[in-house]
Amino acid sequence: MKLLMLTIVLAIAAGCDVNVNTSADVTFLSNPDAAAQDLPFSEAVRVNDTLYLSGELGRLPGTLEVVPGGIAAETRQTMDNISATLARHGASIDDIVKCTIFLADMAEWSAMNEVYRTYFTAGSLPARSALGASGIAVGARVEIECIAVVR
Repeated sequence: MKLLMLTIVLAIAAGCDVNVNTSADVTFLSNPDAAAQDLPFSEAVRVNDTLYLSGELGRLPGTLEVVPGGIAAETRQTMDNISATLARHGASIDDIVKCTIFLADMAEWSAMNEVYRTYFTAGSLPARSALGASGIAVGARVEIECIAVVR
């Protein structure tokens, strides 16, 4: 709440009109696999028609084991995991509007891109950021978080 208030104050100070919807419908969504592993976060959070996915790794479903095969295999599994999460909550890859990608090694950016681009059509690529990280959970090479609009 403090962050929301600070954002409003800064927006007003900058001369922006502020329209705050205090009646947002927020739902915290979990995956039975994550719950069984006692992970301390929601798989996704839905706010009205927007779905915020937690970062996903190239792990084998139901485990914390990362698929073997390097960045290409991990990226493919990560995107497949994202697709499965979206499907569980009424959305698809086509509904993604923003992705943030964390790479353990920025030298693998091109190889990650080769796989990543196959999941989207040329006319509907989501906005995206990619950055290097000094470490990713469970020794993964890539982590991707997404925002989708449920239509």
